Amino acid sequence: MAIDLYKKEDHLLLAVDCIIFGFDGSRLKALLVKRNLEPGLGKWSLMGGFVKKTESVKEAATRVLNLLTGLTDVYMEELGCFGNVNRDPGGRVVSIAFFALIKINDYSESLMKEHNSKWFELDHLPALIFDHGEMISQAKEKLKDKVSTHPAGFTLLPRKFTLQQLQGLYEAIYEKEMDKRNFTRRILELGILKKLEEKEKESSRKGAFLFVFEKTRYEKLSKKGFRII
Repeated sequence: MAIDLYKKEDHLLLAVDCIIFGFDGSRLKALLVKRNLEPGLGKWSLMGGFVKKTESVKEAATRVLNLLTGLTDVYMEELGCFGNVNRDPGGRVVSIAFFALIKINDYSESLMKEHNSKWFELDHLPALIFDHGEMISQAKEKLKDKVSTHPAGFTLLPRKFTLQQLQGLYEAIYEKEMDKRNFTRRILELGILKKLEEKEKESSRKGAFLFVFEKTRYEKLSKKGFRII
């Protein structure tokens, strides 16, 4: 019988790991936790956990993400499967990695203390356990590809933002400077932003106009296929 065949096969553990990205206005950052158990006690790690029998993989990732951040309705996407035989010295563990995007200001200091977590700039990451560094590297590339045609990156910004803030976000994701005139012309030509009468006056006396993302306009364009950047 099939059930008997299942019993004869090797059993292994299934885990999820969450790469959580945030944007501080100038740099893209990853949220890491200091591990409180072996293997890797005291080392920096992604937030993760094992998948329960009653959960789907995505439900497990959502639970882990909520446990660490206290947030719901977060942008999250599956990255891929990491299953090298010796990736985890604690046992035979296969991990499904997800990357998530949150606003840094939405993450409370009390939760940071509770989980011993910290934001790190992507070019100044500490040594990480297992294959978590590779997970972050792959997530960075996936994010670059995603934001070229999808407004996922807007979830890292305040609801109202300036063009300078938006350009800063894309420069942080792509790790390169962009020509201001070309960027502004391109993003405004798409018509996916709505200009408000309000201004942000913290960065200059004159102030810069604020914009919001136009979801309806984006949905129309996405049916035809287009690139934001």
